Formats: sequence, C-alpha cells, structure tokens
Amino acid sequence: MALVYTGLGSNLGNRAGYIAQAKDLIVSDAGAIIIAESSISETMPVDYVDQPLFINQIIKIETDADPETLLKSFKKIEKKLGRKKRFFKGPREIDIDILLYDSIVYNSKNLVIPHEGILKRGFILEHLVELDPELEDPVTHKKYREVLNNGCY
Repeated sequence: MALVYTGLGSNLGNRAGYIAQAKDLIVSDAGAIIIAESSISETMPVDYVDQPLFINQIIKIETDADPETLLKSFKKIEKKLGRKKRFFKGPREIDIDILLYDSIVYNSKNLVIPHEGILKRGFILEHLVELDPELEDPVTHKKYREVLNNGCY
C-alpha cells in the first residue's frame, strides 16, 4: 500500500460539506483508507485572488492505486461533487490534489509529485507538519518543518 498525502480545498457553496463528501468518496469510490486528517483552515486564494476564501485540509491515505489511477479517481470524485471548470485557478466546489505519494518523484503530462505548490504555500506546509513533523521533501530532502520554520515559502 502506498502512503499518499492528499490536499482538499473548496471555496464555493457548502465548503465543509464538499470536503466531508470528498473524504467519504475517497474511501468508497477510490478505495483508500484515511489514516490521518489535518485540521481545516481558511485560506486566502492564491494566484487568482478575486474569489471567495478557501477552506483546506490534508488527509493521509493508504491506497493500492498507482498515481495516475488515483488521479483519475480524484477527478471523477470532483466531477461527481459538481466541480465546474471555470478558468485556471478560479473558484471551485472541490479540489483534490495528490501532494505526496510515498517518497517518489514523478512527472507526467497529467501529474507532478511532489505537488508544485507544497514549497510555495504556507498552509500546505503547516498541515503536512501537523500530520508528520519528520516528513521531508523527496526532491530536496529537507524536512517540511524546517522549510516552514525558516519561512522559505
């Protein structure tokens, strides 16, 4: 089983409801096991800032799915929950991202692991450190808590 850190975010409608439903569907539809959950935080939008605030959470899951299969499952869940593609980085009902997959470094046309936003977004670092203070970046081999403590994001 692979250990995957998964980012959840929503800034439209019943944000907490979308996050809860996504977690249920990750278990039922994607066949994953949730083994830990970060707190939920409200965050400012990044990149396109003229939109409502997000709520974000990271869940730590175990799965037998390979990264591409897991991504397809997450996209189906987003669609099932009513996510509409408006424009790049725009508002969304639900967003489900693979942040880390075991300690692999992976790059395809559909997926980059580790997720490019980890080292750029303090709230992601905070949630990862909350879940595992010893977790390290598979590319730089720096502990995320050190990156967070140094304010290098």
